[in-house]
Parts: sequence; C-alpha cells; structure tokens
Amino acid sequence: MRATVIHGPNDIRVEEVPDATVRNPTDAVVRVVSACICGSDLWAYRGVAKREPGQRIGHEFLGVVEATGADVTSVRVGDLVVAPFVWSDGVCDFCREGLHTSCPHGGFWGSAGSDGGQGEAVRVPYADGTLVRLPAEAAGDERLLAAMLALSDVMSTGHHAALAARVRPGVTVAVVGDGAVGLCGVLAAKRLGAEQIIALGRHTARTDIARAFGATDVVAERGEAAIAAVRELTKGQGAHAVIEAVGTEQSMRTAISIARDGGAVGYVGVPHGGSAGVDIGQMFGRNVAVGGGVAPARAYIPELLADVLDGTIDPSPVFDRVVGLDEVPEGYRAMDERTALKVRIAF
Repeated sequence: MRATVIHGPNDIRVEEVPDATVRNPTDAVVRVVSACICGSDLWAYRGVAKREPGQRIGHEFLGVVEATGADVTSVRVGDLVVAPFVWSDGVCDFCREGLHTSCPHGGFWGSAGSDGGQGEAVRVPYADGTLVRLPAEAAGDERLLAAMLALSDVMSTGHHAALAARVRPGVTVAVVGDGAVGLCGVLAAKRLGAEQIIALGRHTARTDIARAFGATDVVAERGEAAIAAVRELTKGQGAHAVIEAVGTEQSMRTAISIARDGGAVGYVGVPHGGSAGVDIGQMFGRNVAVGGGVAPARAYIPELLADVLDGTIDPSPVFDRVVGLDEVPEGYRAMDERTALKVRIAF
C-alpha cells in the first residue's frame, strides 16, 4: 500500500510501505476514505519536531473497516468509522474518566512503529475503544465527510479548549489563533452559548470563516496592541474565557493578558516557544486559571457527531483545499506557506 512518510525537514514523500494487517485480536484495519494535514504536522515538516527518516505521518482520518480481529465487537467489516488522533483501549481508569489521551495502552498515529493517517489504510489497535461508527449514508456526501473528519482532531480540540476556558452561555470569549483549531474554537464557543466572541487573526479569508462560525469581533493586531484592542472591546475588563490555539510564548502571554480577572485560559496550541509566556504572578494576582492540553477527542466525538448530523455545527469550511494522495507533498507546502488553511486528502 502507499502512505505518506517523512524523511527530514521539507521532505515529505508518498511511498510503498507494508500493508496494514490485523496483528492482534483487538485490531481493525481501516481503508482510508478521507484524511488531512494538521498544523501540528508542520512542526515535523519544518524540523522543529524530530522524526526518524521514513517515519509515517498524519493522525486524522476516517474510512471503512476492512478487517477485524477476533475480539472486536463494536465495528464490523464495511462500517464507516472515524478515528480520534490517539488510539486508546476504552476500559482503563483514564478512558473511563474521559481522558483517553492518558491511556497506558494508547498511542499517536504516526509514532514510531505505527501507521499514519495519511495512507491508504491504517491498522487500528484497540478498535473497540478507539473507532466511532458513522452513518453509512454519509459516505457519498463530501461536505458531511469533511465535517465528520474534523471531529478526529480540530473540532474536538477546539471544544476541549472551550471547556477548559469555562465557556458558558452569556460570556465573552477571545480566541487567539486563526488556524483550523482556533476557528473550531470559535464554533465551539458559539455552540456553548457565548454572547461575544472576539477572534484574533490577521488573515481575511480565515477571519471571514471565524465570523461565519459566530465571531462578533475581529482583532488583527498582535502583542500589546492586541491586548489593548480586546480590553477596549470588553469595557476594559477582558474576556471571561480565552482560547489559546497557537502554542508560542507570545500567544500565551497575550491569552493570559486578555483574560478578565477571575477568567480562564484554555490552551491547546502545541507548545513550541518555551513557557516564559506563562506569567504565574499575573495569574495569581488576577485569579486567572489556565487549563487544557491534549484533547481527549474520543470522549467528545459522540456528542459533537450528533450536532454535525443534525446541522447544529458544520466545521467543514476549515478545509479549503483538497488533494489526492500523490499530491500530499504539495499540500504540506501550501500549508507551510499559508496559501492553504487546512488540506484534506481524498482517496
């Protein structure tokens, strides 16, 4: 089969790799129908996050079950399914508590020795604890497939940030970052009942999506100017809830500074700029809480899926380019050069 592998910075290739097969009785093999490139994949592409030459890559996919191990009971051959970006056993203490990302038997797609999501098929360990069945009739609906694919990571991650930021009806929310996760954070905040949603971003095509998702205001400035602009929009008080979806020192510093006293920051941007932006003194003095981290997408997919299916939310607009598997290297370049927001791979 063919799959995307990384050989070094700026070196993404589509190569022949061993076929995905059932190795354990709890495994399933999923033939990928749709996958995508994540902003966090770019850190490996840029050489910031280290990968072994030839390592698989990609962690967001949905597809059709082609084979199952003897112990798999929740899915059958032919089922359309979506996988969260981390596999998990579904029965450990952490999974039962809704923190599937801490499962002792879990792992990330594309980690050494595992299949990546950007390939023709994926071996799924612990299929019963990982995969979520989708309605079979969705297979022919490209918009719906894209919306459901977003649940594998970006929509679930935006929702996780909104929960960590304590978004609730009637509050003011500020979202730092105009990537796919930040935009899904806007959509999540709207879904949870926020009254005012301030999107921080400088790219019109992206902030237009933010407005369509429910943003009431857009702040294009950065740094101190952005802090001042948010304060002006909030009568000098700041936002009750702040979603941080970038992961740099500056973005975290901005997020804490624009939070209202007694507010909360939900951070989900993968850290890649140090931790100096976490001002403990400011947090303490103003009673600003900070929470978040890796989103347990498997815990959120069922409730978010219900809202996608009934039309309450539609995260599909975050995908602004579609490529075939052979074109994945071009998709990485487009996202790296910011000529694409989020690239979907159609098989």
